[in-house]
Amino acid sequence: MTQLPKLVAESGLPQVTRDFLRELSDSSYSGDVDVSYSGRLIAATDNSVYQQIPQGVLSPRSAADLEVILKLAGQSQYNEIQFSPRGGGTGTNGQSLTPGLVVDMSRHMNQVLEIDPEQGWVRVQAGVIKDQLNDALRPLGYFFSPDLSTSNRATLGGMINTDASGQGSLVYGKTSDHILALATILVGGERLDSGPVSLQQAQTLSEQDNARGRLYRQALDTCIGYRDEIEAKFPPLNRFLTGYDLKHCYDPEHNNLDLSRLIAGSEGTLGFVAEAKLNITPIPKYRTLINVKYSDFQAALRNAPFLVQANATSVETIDSKVLNLARQDIIWHSVEPLLTDVEGQTMDGINMVEFASTDEQDNQTKIDALCKRLDQLIKSKDNQGVIGYQICDDLASIQTIYAMRKKSVGLLGATKGRRKPVAFAEDTAVPPEKLADFIMEFRAILDEAQLHYGMFGHADAGVLHVRPALDLTEPEDETLLRQISDKVAALTEKYGGLMWGEHGKGYRSEYAPAFFGEQLFTELRKIKTAVDPHNQLNPGKICTPLQGDHNLVSVDATKRGYFDRQIPVTTRDSYRNAMDCNGNGLCFNYDAAAVMCPSYKVTGDRRYSPKGRSSLMREWLRLNSNAGYDATQTATPLPWFKRWLNNFTRDDDFSAEVKQSIDKCLACKACTNQCPVSVDVPTFKARFLEHYYSRYSRPLKDNLVKTVETTAKWGAKLPRFSNLLVNNPITKSVLANAVGYVDTPSFSAPNLSSRWSKAGYLQLTTEQILAADAQQRSNYVVIVQDPFTSFYEAEVVEAFAHVVKRLGYTPVLLPFKGHGKAQHVKGYLQAFEQTARRVAEQLLPLHEASVDLVGVDSSTALVFRD
Repeated sequence: MTQLPKLVAESGLPQVTRDFLRELSDSSYSGDVDVSYSGRLIAATDNSVYQQIPQGVLSPRSAADLEVILKLAGQSQYNEIQFSPRGGGTGTNGQSLTPGLVVDMSRHMNQVLEIDPEQGWVRVQAGVIKDQLNDALRPLGYFFSPDLSTSNRATLGGMINTDASGQGSLVYGKTSDHILALATILVGGERLDSGPVSLQQAQTLSEQDNARGRLYRQALDTCIGYRDEIEAKFPPLNRFLTGYDLKHCYDPEHNNLDLSRLIAGSEGTLGFVAEAKLNITPIPKYRTLINVKYSDFQAALRNAPFLVQANATSVETIDSKVLNLARQDIIWHSVEPLLTDVEGQTMDGINMVEFASTDEQDNQTKIDALCKRLDQLIKSKDNQGVIGYQICDDLASIQTIYAMRKKSVGLLGATKGRRKPVAFAEDTAVPPEKLADFIMEFRAILDEAQLHYGMFGHADAGVLHVRPALDLTEPEDETLLRQISDKVAALTEKYGGLMWGEHGKGYRSEYAPAFFGEQLFTELRKIKTAVDPHNQLNPGKICTPLQGDHNLVSVDATKRGYFDRQIPVTTRDSYRNAMDCNGNGLCFNYDAAAVMCPSYKVTGDRRYSPKGRSSLMREWLRLNSNAGYDATQTATPLPWFKRWLNNFTRDDDFSAEVKQSIDKCLACKACTNQCPVSVDVPTFKARFLEHYYSRYSRPLKDNLVKTVETTAKWGAKLPRFSNLLVNNPITKSVLANAVGYVDTPSFSAPNLSSRWSKAGYLQLTTEQILAADAQQRSNYVVIVQDPFTSFYEAEVVEAFAHVVKRLGYTPVLLPFKGHGKAQHVKGYLQAFEQTARRVAEQLLPLHEASVDLVGVDSSTALVFRD
């Protein structure tokens, strides 16, 4: 097939879902309902290997909206509809994926409701991002202490649902250790306000004839009646057995019951958390990080207990694989001075040991004691692999090191080749003193399968993130995933540990019966039955209700690789800048100062993010491949009349949904260097538009943009006249209404040529620069013009030239040749190729002569680099 086909997505929604959504729309529900194929695709993946396309996405605005959703869900005619809550989409095991309806808590329910610094607590909605909360607490001297590598995009609701923890958990514990109260909405619309209550209160509440009462009755029966079995089965680990936390629900010391302990880690299988009251921790005033260097990673693991004995706040570790990937990343420029190589030694592992306290003397005493012991160890014959250490005692340096550690997941995703490190058995927890031996056997499993892998994690808690490299588009590698999962599950049981130390169960729930044992797993099922008898809430995760023929989900569930393998290998390789997205979600970064991604930050719509666009692009490639269309070939346009006619029937074409997402991209190129795996939206955007407009006609404004470099060049020669011509009300009205072209910028007056001449700076051609002698040429800083700064912000180019001169160099302006960015952005790839060749003829001889070339506008400079 040589013509781009019309792409029709999967069949429509089941009638029962349509009826539910219609009734929901007629109710008091005020949130969003999205059943578009693009919206559903975005919710079909998270940070795991799995893909499950939901029937729709609901985005409630309040707890009241949640009550409406689940009250309606409780009606008998809708008992077969399934629901799953979703937060930041950072889950590594498919916790939020469902074939039913996704309830997105992050879109609107993201407010910090109340802070009480005197009492030390905060009340938040479930969609608040962890870093967002800490930004609100910081001026008050507090922070929410459970830490995550995804803290700039993970929501507190998600942290509660998986009972998340991370760095510093030996001191700060897990999320559940900080929950004071939860507001959870149950099926049927009941609100469960949970927190510690006396046993007498719990018994009174258990007498109620509703879901709340049933849950209290079952919690009392299970958590007290099976206390001996629970104590015997739950391993004494910092990362205790959650989902459901039978051990801590009942507190015999204070003789109280706290249902929040069951909700935390339940992955939305019991109810949907709407709000949480959390305790907060004073920010340590004194922090020091000691980076201990090792000759090999095994030595780093074996040395971890030695470091824990120093009463450190945390001990984090990374292996040589992650270190070497960091060395190739932009982050290494800031990290390198803090992790210098040891002369004559190879650094193949590090432990990052942090001491944090509100007591300066206490902190310093611990630091001095550890440094003394490390010095002795390094000088001894048996140095246990310790080859040196460096101290970071300023906050900026500490944050720089941790930024690298937090980037570990993304860095591993940038591994070369088709096999990429993936998450599926990567948060195992064992007693820390057994970690080194456990990892030796874990490595043996992976080495036997001849797999590459990277390791990093929390050595102090016995939790290590191990990510084997697999290509799940290959059925053989999918089989390997199953085999390795089974072996690792058995291995963790052998060492008295858990397969899930901090990232939840999700599709690994099939292993839960073995870890809990038949008796206690039956008790979990009774708890599930008490509040979700029809298995509507995230079914198959954690456990299933006693009644009905329900199955646990499995690691064999449908994966993204199943869909991606339908795309020919040549096409996948050609579109690696979209295919390589691993779902890490760094583009959802809450920080407004982070440059990636402007269109997502403004809209809050994940379709307009690099991850969202990559997801849509992969599906577009898959559907085209199944239709027999090769998207690697140059698009063959239909006759203009057919393209014009097609405009009237494109609304139900999936390509139109992709274009809606693509159109919002500013082509700023931030994703190309900020995304850990270098997703490059502007490049695949241009290729998509070339194909799209081979089937549909272009808007008139695209042709105007295509020629903007030529028209701007002439307009800038007489800037005042051009501004009068373009910016008068009549021209503005014509451009806006007839062409769709708005906000036309004003030309710089005086123009760049006048400013340059007045300043006495050089403007030379390529030939003139090359004709200069080598010494003179070595002092040139050659400015490659772009239309944005040269024609509309000439003062910026002039100011840059002044800086160059003040630094002792000679600023030289090359004649404007264009760069084709506008052509590239709009998908005029053949015209862009001609422009690129013309520019290459100007720049390549200078590059080969080692002349310094500078572009003032960053996005333009990146086009030149490409």
